[in-house]
Amino acid sequence: MDPLTPKQQALVEYLAEAIDGAGRAPSLRQTAAAIGVSHGAVAQMLRVLEEKGIVKRPGRYSRTLHLVRTPGDSGAPGRSRSVPIIGRIAAGLPLYAQQEWDGSLVVDGGLFTGTSLFALRVNGDSMRDAAILDGDLVICEPRQYAENGEIVVALIEQEEATVKRFFRRDDHVELRPENPDFSVMRYPFGAVLVQGRVVGVVRGPEGIPDAPGRRPS
Repeated sequence: MDPLTPKQQALVEYLAEAIDGAGRAPSLRQTAAAIGVSHGAVAQMLRVLEEKGIVKRPGRYSRTLHLVRTPGDSGAPGRSRSVPIIGRIAAGLPLYAQQEWDGSLVVDGGLFTGTSLFALRVNGDSMRDAAILDGDLVICEPRQYAENGEIVVALIEQEEATVKRFFRRDDHVELRPENPDFSVMRYPFGAVLVQGRVVGVVRGPEGIPDAPGRRPS
């Protein structure tokens, strides 16, 4: 990667600090004021950083910004990393699986070491007894298969996404809630596509991540 200019480096350092503190990227106006450049200069530098693979935005004019990495970031323990938040999923009644960026989440790079991790916000309390609550963010690793008993993000009928505990039976798939108020969901094999395995949970927008080895992750 080409070295950054001093202004580009200052922008990256400011973004990393701001995201680490607030859990989301600042606005262009806030960024321009903080590093002492114009709004247009920030926009131009962001385009360059996108080309260098340091930041990512879902669209050219999107206000959502994902800090992919900082120069020299190796993901070593104790270093923060940014995980994209993709739409919302349901722990209860499934919601439409929105394939769009919804900000980013800063997590411990030593605790969450997988590649291409993503986060999804939970709506509902069907996974309450697995300590996944309404408003939580589940951190997931992409995967298209699951072992019995794993908590997964599953896409139902190619349009509805939900987080449940997965079980494969002889002639169907079971998606089990962790709340006795909700019923087990049963589907034919072709109706359920596993999208990822839940490896951690962040309590609300500014909570503390649970370790991957702890249930329900």
